[in-house]
Amino acid sequence: MNVPIQGDLPEQLMMLLTTLILVVQLMMVPQRTLTGNINLFGIQSLLLAGVAATVAYFHQAGHVWFVVALIVGGKVIALPWFLKRLVRRININQDLKPSLNSPTAMLLCGIFTLVGYLVARPFAGKALVINSTFGIAIALMLMGFFLMINRRTAITQVLALLCAENGLFLAAIALTTYGMPLVVELGIFFDLFIAVLVLGILVYRIRETFASIDVERLNQLKG
Repeated sequence: MNVPIQGDLPEQLMMLLTTLILVVQLMMVPQRTLTGNINLFGIQSLLLAGVAATVAYFHQAGHVWFVVALIVGGKVIALPWFLKRLVRRININQDLKPSLNSPTAMLLCGIFTLVGYLVARPFAGKALVINSTFGIAIALMLMGFFLMINRRTAITQVLALLCAENGLFLAAIALTTYGMPLVVELGIFFDLFIAVLVLGILVYRIRETFASIDVERLNQLKG
């Protein structure tokens, strides 16, 4: 039987973990090395697993432990390993110059964070921990979509998509307390896993054809 989180400890732990998730996301904005971005994504996913574990433990939601294992095995271990292996194979570790410089991008991400908190307020009411978690979740999704547009390297665009999905899962945690249904999370996770594999092959093919991983080079394929 599930019981609600009670006491200051779980609330403080949730707020700490979600704040750290936001900090890691902001650290990815000026990061220019591919392995650095991959490492930050792994750390963010580990913190997300900590949020899910907090919910599973204090709510006695046994099925959420499976999601914790899925996040750790997939997003903390498997996907970073695959992407790092891809970086070594293409022998390019430096991200291309983004469309917007780092100060402008950080300013926009700060605005996204503010928008997230403003949007979350009507849903959370007076519950500070829900307001904080849901606000950060919205900010993560907005930043993820922004980085997909701002970055030109295929691998960093993949990481931006994965960070946006982390925000989606965090939003489900905030709104429903127990997270989205397991079958939905499994479906989203495996869809993203297949997408990463396909994009990994695409990155390698771009590197072989153009000696670069700039996705704008694909415009040269137009006949």
